[in-house]
Parts: sequence; structure tokens; C-alpha cells
Amino acid sequence: MVTVTNKAGFKKEYDFAELPVPGPMQRSLARVFAHRSRGWTSHGTARSNWIKLGYFADFLSALGSPPDDLDSLTAAIMQSWRDGLINTNSGKGTLRSVRNLLQGDPRLAAGPVAEELARRIPAPTPTKQSYEQGERDRVVQAAQRQFRSAWLRIGENTRLLNAWRAGDLPEGAREWRLGKVLDHLARTGDVPRTLHPGGHASVTNRGLLGGKGVDAWGRLFLSRGELTSLAVLLTDRFGWNLSVYDRIPAPTTAPSVGETVSVTYQVQVEKRRRGGGRWFSTENITDSGADSSGRLITQALEATAHGRALANSLVPGRDLLMVARSYNLEQEHLDLDRPAPVGPLSFGVSESMIQYWARGHGLSGSPFQRARRTTVTNEGRPLQHSQGTHESVYVLPDQRIQRASRDVFEAGALEAFEQAKAAVFGGQIADNPDQQHQETATADCEDETSSPWPASGGGCGADFLLCLACPNAHVHPGHHPRLAHLHEQILSLRSVLDDRTFHERWRDHQLRLEDLRYRVGPAAWKAALAHVNDTDRTIVQFLVKEDLAL
Repeated sequence: MVTVTNKAGFKKEYDFAELPVPGPMQRSLARVFAHRSRGWTSHGTARSNWIKLGYFADFLSALGSPPDDLDSLTAAIMQSWRDGLINTNSGKGTLRSVRNLLQGDPRLAAGPVAEELARRIPAPTPTKQSYEQGERDRVVQAAQRQFRSAWLRIGENTRLLNAWRAGDLPEGAREWRLGKVLDHLARTGDVPRTLHPGGHASVTNRGLLGGKGVDAWGRLFLSRGELTSLAVLLTDRFGWNLSVYDRIPAPTTAPSVGETVSVTYQVQVEKRRRGGGRWFSTENITDSGADSSGRLITQALEATAHGRALANSLVPGRDLLMVARSYNLEQEHLDLDRPAPVGPLSFGVSESMIQYWARGHGLSGSPFQRARRTTVTNEGRPLQHSQGTHESVYVLPDQRIQRASRDVFEAGALEAFEQAKAAVFGGQIADNPDQQHQETATADCEDETSSPWPASGGGCGADFLLCLACPNAHVHPGHHPRLAHLHEQILSLRSVLDDRTFHERWRDHQLRLEDLRYRVGPAAWKAALAHVNDTDRTIVQFLVKEDLAL
């Protein structure tokens, strides 16, 4: 027998005599399970490992000659076990869990079985995808409709209750009688009921309340479905994991000197995997108006105010944000990893609540993983996880991001191509000058009327340095001395200009000249420097005079 205690202090026993393997194997598996369980803080983790270890026991029992104990395992057995599971995500998870357990036995620390256990298990292939925009809108709008209706209902009844408690309503009037019922509801979690012979109780003021069930107690409390809608909206807005909602404390307000318009909340978000199940981070979220992210926190606090107040009166110190009023009291609390109910109140969002909510809104499955993935990928940064997880699990496998990235990659490639084109000599190399061409400061122009940079009054509007980027440019050996000298002068600017200025003003011109030098030939280019004359120097000084003056 192995007893596992979760972080809430609840215990659960696992009977290894139930496994269909010999007694020595049962005891060895119990020992490695017990050793590993010291680091577990939830019964969910323990149960998952128990189930997977059961698969391993079933596999061993089906062998022709089942091993009597762990030291009787062979590499061939472990290879067969691996081959049957390696091709599915669930199989990979089972292999990984069982390996972690078996490696806790010192007899498997070395040898062929140890080598087989040490083989790499590929990461699971992500199957959940983020929502397309239309899908996300459908989910969020469904949650908004349900939660907003509840928030408005609770707000209206809260104002009536406050007026009754302040004595602002005429005694005996309908609103006064309703306020009295609401006061009873706020203090007890239920409306007054009349007990009938046989033990049946009915709502005493059904006509006044407009019905029973949520029509009655829902005046001050969220239903479980409405709480699920709130959780969907929080996940869509903040990308929180589903497990966060079971134990998230009610946010508190941060000190704000002189601030009267906005309020900043401090939200404690649990990150189980990063702190042994007990690690919280604080997120500051500001409500500065209707469109701010903090407005949802304000509405959540308002909608759950009576539930939190009742929970605290029944169990002092209990102030969890995600509280709902249950239709029926839970007969036995079975999910020991989640907070136990307090009176008629339940906390967090259970799997059954999610399934019921999804079916009620025509969804094929839980919206939480896909909504979280959508928020994380839209946000473009890690949320409650590492950068490596963000890239490998959320971004790279996501089909929506892959499709969106194609346009980005294409635009980037085109931009790079255009930049590359801009940084090379765009004209033609000639052996001799052409009398039909017009001479410029850096090249001969074939046709200024077809310039890529036309002037408003006709002709070419480009400066002389841009001539080398123009397809109309022709460079012959007579230009080489001047251009080689120009290249040297531009390089000399590196010592007087900061990197940013040089890059903006001269980088492309430098690269075009270096491309031209490559085409002419380094030897001919160097030789041309010996033929630089005063005219060349004057023209080059004119071209770079602004920055040479520095």
C-alpha cells in the first residue's frame, strides 16, 4: 500500500496487490511509486502515474514468461514495451511516466535495461490549435452574453439589498419585501423555504422572486455555468491555465498615490509546474476604463462579492475569486485536488462544468486550451511558461501562426531582395564612352527621361551618387579613377561618423562601389587610383563635402 498526500493534506491509498504481476514485482513497483510520489502535490498526478503503471503491469502479465521482479526485466522486453507505444501522444506520455518510475530502482541504474530506458522519447505532437478569428468570436461572445447578463442581474439586486439595509425603502412595499428576502439569501446562500409534510420544502416567496432555483438564489450568486463563462473570458483576456481558477485568491488593490480614475489590481496566479505546486506570481492589472483589461477583474469581483462574503462567514479566511452557487449540495467531495465546497458554494471550474457549458453553447469540446493558445500566440510572448515552451509548444506548431507567417516571410524576403538590389551597381560596364550618353559626376547617363527617380519638372531627380543604382548608368575606364577615389573617401567617413549615421547616409553607396570594384577587378580598381586628377578630387569632395566637413 502506498499513501499519497496532496498539497491540501488529503490522503489517497493505492493498493499494489491489485496489479496482475508477481508479489516481488508488486512490492518493487510500490517502492518506486512511493519514492517518486514525494515530489507530487496533486492526486491527479498520482492517479495518472498509477494508471500508466497499471498499463505496464498488464503488458508484463501478458508476456509468455512474465518477469518475477524488476531485476528480471530485459532490454528485449523494454524494447517491445516501447515499440507498442511510441507512435502516439498518449503512448509517449505513458513511456515517459513509467521510465521515470523505473529509473528510481537502483537495480536499473546500469546495464542494457538502463540504456533502453535512457533512449530519447520524442516530444508529443501538439494537436490543439488556436482559434481562427471567427471561432474565437463565437466562443467569446457566448461567454460575454451569459456572464454579462449575470453581472447585471447581481448588480441590480445588490443595489436593492443595499437600499434595504440602509433603510431607504418604504416598509411593506414590494421592493422592501424583496430586499428582506435578499438579505436572508446573502446571509445563508438560499431563499426562505416553507417545509411541507413529508419533508418537501418549497420557495416561500416564489411569486415575489419570479421563480425558483437560479431565478431565486441567482439574484446574488453566479451559477456554475455563469462562472464557467467568466473563466472563459479570463482565459481569453489573460491566457491563464484552467487550474488557476480552482485556487485564485480574490485580487487586491495596489496602493495608488493620487489616482482617482483607475484602479490597479494585484492578482496572485499559481504556476504549479514552476514551483512544486506552490509557486505564485503577481500580475498587476489596471482598470482604467471600459476597454481596459482590468474592467473584467472589476466585474468578476462584483459578480462574486456575495459568494465570497458568504464563504468567508462560513469558513473565515476563505476568499477565493471563482465562487458559484451550486444547484445541489455535493454528497461527497471526490476531487480532492480542488477546494471542497462550503455550504451551497463551489469553487473553481471542474471538467463536468466545462463539458456542460460546451454542450450548451454548441461547442465540440472544451474551449480553454484553444482559447489559451490563441491568447498566447496573439500576445507574442510567454505567459506563465518559459520562452522555449512558448516557441516549441505554442508558436511553431500552430497552423494559424504558420499561415500568417507566410506573408511575413514573403514580405521579409522581398524587402531583403530589394535591399540587395539597392546595394549593387545597377548600370552597365562599358569599354569605351558613348557620345550619345550624357556625362554625370559618377557615370554616363543613357536616358535621363526614363529615370526611376523622375523630377517634377521633367528629367531625372536623383543625386549623382544614385546614378550608380540606375539602369541607365554606363561606367567605362575613364570613370574608374574618380569612383575608386570616391570609394576611399566614403570609407574614410567611418572614422568621423557614428555607425547609425554612416549606415543611413553612406552604406548603400559604399556597397554599390564595392560591387562595381568586384566587376571591374580589384587589380584594375587599385591601379586606377594612380590616375586620380584634380578634377576627380574636386568632384568627389563636392559629393561628400557635408560629412567631410565634420
